[in-house]
Amino acid sequence: MRSCHTLETRAKTQQGSSLKGQTMKRLHVHVSVDDLPRSIGFYSALFASEPSVVKSDYAKWMLEDPRVNFAISTRGRAPGLDHLGIQVETGDELQDVYARLRQAGGNVIEQGQTACCYAKSEKSWIDDPAGIAWETFHTTGESTDYGDGSGENRARVAHEQQSACCAPQAAPKPSQACC
Repeated sequence: MRSCHTLETRAKTQQGSSLKGQTMKRLHVHVSVDDLPRSIGFYSALFASEPSVVKSDYAKWMLEDPRVNFAISTRGRAPGLDHLGIQVETGDELQDVYARLRQAGGNVIEQGQTACCYAKSEKSWIDDPAGIAWETFHTTGESTDYGDGSGENRARVAHEQQSACCAPQAAPKPSQACC
């Protein structure tokens, strides 16, 4: 009988060897909140760090430990998890992640160049089997406004279910206002 330690070590070795050359640069988590100042205080204490971006409706922490782009906003959605994502640092890495999206199956929404969340990015979207939206993106610069995430409306034409900035949804709610 093998010990748990031996099986755990083997699993870690196999996982490490299967991921070589395919690391993801930064996890992205976006949470919708009701009270931005209170949430900024909470997450600043939790992360022991002040946000790197603060706007009237948005805040973002670019954390190194854990390596995550954590954002919160009051953009008209129900409070809670808005979407997850993978942020890369180069266009080549983005193409690698796009290939993974295609392998994962499902409807990939290629949004292309867009301004959203006070940033200029190239991005695509996919929903996981549970319906959670995953954004894959490469940030290319800053934007002075939140943006509408439309990528010149290409994503909306390609996928009529998209409603608000940054994440396609199953169906827009009448009370949701676009960015």
